[in-house]
Amino acid sequence: MIIEQINETKKGCFRAAANEIEAGRMTYTWAGTDKFIIDHTEVNSDFAGQSVGKKMVLEAVQYARKNNFKILPLCPFAKSVFDKMEEIQDLLF
Repeated sequence: MIIEQINETKKGCFRAAANEIEAGRMTYTWAGTDKFIIDHTEVNSDFAGQSVGKKMVLEAVQYARKNNFKILPLCPFAKSVFDKMEEIQDLLF
């Protein structure tokens, strides 16, 4: 599975794909220059149970760490990942 980031001026997404089929998409909105808000996570039902959503959240975490960004997970799924993983909670704003 490949996860790519598509980043625009005000919005962006992380897109998971396997064999050229979209497995999931997690969207975010920029809040200033050093913060972004994860607002929606969606996983293709054909990929249920494969941790696609979690992989996209962790890709966002890696991106935030690399660039000294903070994250606000408004999406209930992304928030649940942050709630369960204490080691990534330092990125919250």
